[in-house]
Amino acid sequence: MNKGNLVFCNREEAVSRMNLWGSERRSFFFLIDFDGEKCLVEETSKLSSEDLLFVFPDVANVKDKVTPFPDSFDWQAFPQSFEEYARSFDIVYRNLYGGNSFLTNLTCATPVRTNLTLRQVFDHARAKYKLWVKDSFTVFSPETFVRIKDGFIYSYPMKGTIDATLPHAREQLLGDEKEAAEHATITDLIRNDLSQVATEVTVTRYRYLEKLTTHRSTLLQMSSEIRGRLSEDYRSRLGELFFCMLPAGSITGAPKKKTVEIIREAETYHRGFYTGVMGYFDGSNLDSAVLIRFLEQTGQGMVYKSGGGITFKSDARSEYEEMKQKVYVPIY
Repeated sequence: MNKGNLVFCNREEAVSRMNLWGSERRSFFFLIDFDGEKCLVEETSKLSSEDLLFVFPDVANVKDKVTPFPDSFDWQAFPQSFEEYARSFDIVYRNLYGGNSFLTNLTCATPVRTNLTLRQVFDHARAKYKLWVKDSFTVFSPETFVRIKDGFIYSYPMKGTIDATLPHAREQLLGDEKEAAEHATITDLIRNDLSQVATEVTVTRYRYLEKLTTHRSTLLQMSSEIRGRLSEDYRSRLGELFFCMLPAGSITGAPKKKTVEIIREAETYHRGFYTGVMGYFDGSNLDSAVLIRFLEQTGQGMVYKSGGGITFKSDARSEYEEMKQKVYVPIY
């Protein structure tokens, strides 16, 4: 499969390529969609910056000057109605009530109108991880999927958000029972995922808060850190290791397999690369991110994909408002 000059492959080809280049300690970039079926695995030396740009905390392939930014920018979102959202929410909630899931991540595609291009958003957004795919989408994600360093694998699930300007916001978020339950579920799920590929898996930091600044407000985001030890031959199994942890638990739910089925029934659009993953292997260590904070170009304009975790303690109206709150660009 091709898009412009980018050559995509299927899961089997991606696993084989990652295993081979991992064993040869060859650096490469990879991009995997939510279904784990459309993949890009390419040596960094052969990846054209005309087609794809990425920024990680320690590496980037951006060489050109940034695109000019307008003196002011328009940003208008047109979310689905609450009634439409409630229909999807009810499907999720019935499955929660039936014991089929403990936590389900429900997402939506919101049309937006803006005078910004995908490239302008990529160039000027501030985020830990950024990605631009020509004429397709851009991502400005704060969320690490997994990191591999010195034989250890780390994951940092993010669950729980609040407007930082609210009175006692930190105390509110840490004391919120629904958010605490959601975060505990995801932390346990990710710990189980890492246990498939690593030993000595432990939660090294639990429920710490980070600040995210957007063009509208400042948010507090709750995260945890989980660590495990990999076997000495992990580089030769890099593809197998990675794909067995997909899709990411933080954007699906628990138990993962059944929850993905619920997501497919409840959501009214195709996620595509949204909530997939991207990563970079430098020959020794690996860093990767979950593709959230996602703006996509379609034939009808642009859509912004966002959502949140649903539990027994969730309220449809509150979740709807949270979904809308997340439709932003971190430009300030």
